[in-house]
Amino acid sequence: MPKVSVIVPCYNEQSTIRLLLEAVREQTFPRAEMEVVIADGFSQDGTRDAIAAFQKDFPDLDVRVVDNTHRSIPSAVNTAIKASRGEIIVRLDAHSKPYPDYVANCVNALEEGRGDTIGGVWEIHPGDETLIAKSIAVAAAHPLGVGDAFYRHTKQAAEVDTVPFGSFRRSLVDRVGFFDESLLTNEDYEFYTRVRKSGGRIWLDPSIRTIYFARATLGQLARQYRRYGFWKWRMLRRYPNTLRWRQALPPLFVLSLILLVFASIFIPLLRFVLAGELLLYFSVILYAGFRAALRQSKPYLIFGLLLAIPVMHVSWGGGFLWSILTSGFQKNV
Repeated sequence: MPKVSVIVPCYNEQSTIRLLLEAVREQTFPRAEMEVVIADGFSQDGTRDAIAAFQKDFPDLDVRVVDNTHRSIPSAVNTAIKASRGEIIVRLDAHSKPYPDYVANCVNALEEGRGDTIGGVWEIHPGDETLIAKSIAVAAAHPLGVGDAFYRHTKQAAEVDTVPFGSFRRSLVDRVGFFDESLLTNEDYEFYTRVRKSGGRIWLDPSIRTIYFARATLGQLARQYRRYGFWKWRMLRRYPNTLRWRQALPPLFVLSLILLVFASIFIPLLRFVLAGELLLYFSVILYAGFRAALRQSKPYLIFGLLLAIPVMHVSWGGGFLWSILTSGFQKNV
């Protein structure tokens, strides 16, 4: 039976880190064959105390903390991989709570040769009990928010471009290299792109499931999606053919708004075009909010989605456009 290393990038995750560790301890995969390596970027909120308390309560699970001195996600992943000892690497997030058979299903899929990297689907849960946090969780799983991101809504196993977190054999890193630390976000997509270019397969299996806790406030959501958009452009400069239609729409939408606002100063008739675009946009989201509210019997989703989805689109698109403006068009980042 292969030794498994669960690696976890972590920074200021006091509220969720114990939930993750308890979920790992309850895995059906033999506990004696697992280790957990947490790469922490010097958390300031009591995260390390929470980890230490878990280690004291449950010494039967091998949990180690290593310092992530560069304090970025890709450096945390690389640091944890280098400190780990397992033949199989299972990456998880400190915001996540895997199902009990998560590790076992990942290992089985790898041993059956379904792919070089194996992943599953997210179940998005709210990061808080507020109505806006619950709305954000629904928006983060809605097709209007995430487009055709299979790992958020698919029910069929398939070969895909990317999976959340991902599990793979240590030998894969020897073959394609570590995660790119110059990309502070989208480092996983870039890694999987190299896997696919090397002839490898990325396999998504919906029986591999994890709960992911979404951001709790609109401010946190905006910062998250602005970061996603900003670093997506940096990654696309290296691999332009990886752009998908759902990723192009938010920056095009934001750009159209900017151009119409400025052009309407000189051509007043364009104000009607701008108003029509906004009316159509918000009408579609309002319709989605009504459908979600009726389906889930949660009336607050009507206005919750009307807030959360535009924040996702504008933040992602704005971050993408800002990245273009600040990086120029050189061949190398």
